[in-house]
Amino acid sequence: MPPILPDFSNSVKLKYVKLGYQYLVNHFLTLALVPIMAGIFLEVLRIGPEELLNLWTSLHLDLVQILCSSFLIIFIATVYFMSKPRTIYLVDYACYKPPVTCRVPFSTFMEHSRLILSNNPKSVEFQMRILERSGLGEETCLPPAIHYIPPQPTMEAARGEAELVIFSAMDSLFEKTGLKPKDIDILIVNCSLFSPTPSLSAMVINKYKLRSNIRSFNLSGMGCSAGLISIDLARDLLQVHPNSNAVVVSTEIITPNYYQGKERAMLLPNCLFRMGGAAILLSNRRSERRRAKYRLVHVVRTHKGADDKAFRCVFEEEDREGKVGISLQKDLMAIAGEALKSNITTIGPLVLPASEQLLFLLTLIGRKIVNPKWKPYIPDFKQAFEHFCIHAGGRAVIDELQKNLQLSAEHCEASRMTLHRFGNTSSSSLWYELGYIEAKGRMRKGDRVWQIAFGSGFKCNSAVWKCNRTIKTAANDDGPWADCIERYPVHIPEVVKL
Repeated sequence: MPPILPDFSNSVKLKYVKLGYQYLVNHFLTLALVPIMAGIFLEVLRIGPEELLNLWTSLHLDLVQILCSSFLIIFIATVYFMSKPRTIYLVDYACYKPPVTCRVPFSTFMEHSRLILSNNPKSVEFQMRILERSGLGEETCLPPAIHYIPPQPTMEAARGEAELVIFSAMDSLFEKTGLKPKDIDILIVNCSLFSPTPSLSAMVINKYKLRSNIRSFNLSGMGCSAGLISIDLARDLLQVHPNSNAVVVSTEIITPNYYQGKERAMLLPNCLFRMGGAAILLSNRRSERRRAKYRLVHVVRTHKGADDKAFRCVFEEEDREGKVGISLQKDLMAIAGEALKSNITTIGPLVLPASEQLLFLLTLIGRKIVNPKWKPYIPDFKQAFEHFCIHAGGRAVIDELQKNLQLSAEHCEASRMTLHRFGNTSSSSLWYELGYIEAKGRMRKGDRVWQIAFGSGFKCNSAVWKCNRTIKTAANDDGPWADCIERYPVHIPEVVKL
């Protein structure tokens, strides 16, 4: 029997219906105010200038009333501007580019694994399977101490790696911004697994002879999301210290944390983590507004540490032989998903347009009242952001977020290419991804960027930035992508046979 009604799904392009709905809801106030303003304008034209003048003279305002009204307006405006949060600008940033001599092709990595784990071929085979599916490329880098057979994770070697990575990133930042060391008011260094005495922040102060009254902080043990925690700390400090510059250094020192045991859960980080670091200049000075690249809009932090499983899913401990390593549990992705859900529940109302919030609310009410089996509505975050920087923790992390947030391959391109070229550089990976987008010439004035990071504890943190100006890569740019951006994006197969 032929259908009584025509199949509207074939005759009407639903995409345009959705676009019309979004425009109507997002511009509801504007569309409502237009006829009201038009009515007022027509009424003014009807009354005429003489009646308007008579109406003004009939008010009989004396000098005291005018002065009181003016004072009230000035007082309200003063309170508003004084209570308004200071704007935080990201002036510029620099990422460390490891030398060619530190590169670890797959063949080199596997040869070292066979020699180091010669008595345990199953562990070697496990690392090979992980590497084949990791999404990493042939140009990722490990510090010099790891190139020895066996590795030499000494304190001296670890300090040497920290100095190489941090000082190189700082020098690049000084060169790009023209910042002088004495102009730094706040210094924050985050490194999760290497926390020497004196601290890494003290090492930077000593190297560049920073001021004695500098406010310095050293964050450790906070995992791959520590970079955004540092940004949040810098934001809070810049709110209470006017006319200040803050430098944030994000890195992870690999040398003392290369696991040489047999536990599979602890061998996994060896296959993913690589050298990297970034230095970021933030400022609340109005004079930096013109040249700053971005403006910080939101930082949202979610901590699931109250749950025992979440707390232990990324855990530093000793194996049966007394060798220290980072253990990654099998339920890591499920816990990350729960943390992400909590995070986007908080950040959604801050960034999503009214059309998406209304659909989410209606679906939620429908599930509560009409049918609990209704599929929950996943907000379209592509309506809120032009660019996504997902922590390059591994292929599984990026795949999961792309699926849950319904992102396209292009939205995840920066994360996948960063993982391929540099590996998991921990908290600094977000800045390599941002550098990729800029190097591709895709960043335009007004574009919004969402940085998402996960870390031990378990944490999911987000930062939202708005581009302050169209960013064009200079011809003499020597950033981490300068010599290879033309080759990217590359095809990354599901499995690379070794």
